[in-house]
Amino acid sequence: MLTGDAAEAASGLTAYLGIRHAEVGPGVLRAELDVRDELKNPVGNLHGGVLAALCDHVLGSVCYPVMPRGSWAATTEFKLNYLAPVTQGTLVATAQIDALTKRTAVVRIEVVNEGRAVCLAQGTVLIMAPKAVD
Repeated sequence: MLTGDAAEAASGLTAYLGIRHAEVGPGVLRAELDVRDELKNPVGNLHGGVLAALCDHVLGSVCYPVMPRGSWAATTEFKLNYLAPVTQGTLVATAQIDALTKRTAVVRIEVVNEGRAVCLAQGTVLIMAPKAVD
């Protein structure tokens, strides 16, 4: 999970999008993303794929504080409801684990922009146990 110094070392899509973890706790994660022009579609709205990537990121990341060390989380499915267009400001995604077993987690996500809900999501994560060391 990306917290503290590890968040500063983020790479790939997470770094490009500028996703920051603002609050991390057992079963809850809040992340932020600033809307930038290069993340918008030709009509000036934030591309839906950016919202999907943000949701996918927090969907898995919220699980790390409650998983055994060395485990990893893999999204198996998620559903988005786009509620309103986004043109500026900061997105705040809050992920909460609603159900957790040894092998799966069901996570609910709300994304807010400037105080308005813009996306709701729910997904399932497969929790992979650490590999045994010989």
